[in-house]
Amino acid sequence: MSPHLIVTDEARKLGLAATYLVEHNLLNRNRDDQFEQLKQARCKKLIQKYSDHFIDNDTIVQGFRTLRQTTGRSPCRYPCSIESLIRYLQRHRSLPHINLIVDIYNLVSLETRLTLGAHDLDQVNGNITLGLTQGNEPFYPLGGHPAESVGAGEYCYRDESGQILCRLDYKQCDQSKINLSTTGCLFIIQGHAQTPTSVLSQARGRLIGLLHQFCFENIAE
Repeated sequence: MSPHLIVTDEARKLGLAATYLVEHNLLNRNRDDQFEQLKQARCKKLIQKYSDHFIDNDTIVQGFRTLRQTTGRSPCRYPCSIESLIRYLQRHRSLPHINLIVDIYNLVSLETRLTLGAHDLDQVNGNITLGLTQGNEPFYPLGGHPAESVGAGEYCYRDESGQILCRLDYKQCDQSKINLSTTGCLFIIQGHAQTPTSVLSQARGRLIGLLHQFCFENIAE
């Protein structure tokens, strides 16, 4: 049974807006040559768009910074994932390479300036809730690092076991990371109070299109 995303009233009051996608029978790989060509072509265009001062002047990125301030967290210490991606693009003139599925959703994130994440369905327990932390939850960040202390009032994605899948839209947990053996994914697409529902839907459509083009098992037939 596929998980569902539940957004609490507390999260809605912060202006959080999110949608999700569940996909099964995916074929992940280290890389795909055709996708690499597409990614580089799109990044080349985005490099011209995302100038050095783009982040400071863009209302979409600033909306994520406002979310940080609303929850009492520093936008500099806890940058949202889209801000980190734009800064990476500005420095390296490309996207970071992880694996095909991760690279696909990072490209969609970079193009839409929404935050996207993905979790291995085999490591997700039940439905996912977007809500606020109580301040006593452990969080095991990506990379196998020791547990971090999470303060009260942060927004996070949590499964029914209490596992925090993503802290703010800053960092994902290590347990549910996407690897080369992943075949089922829960994707989460998030915006903020200034994000129209139509923009979330468009990002979801872009993600579906790229996954269906590059990540389904029948592409190898």
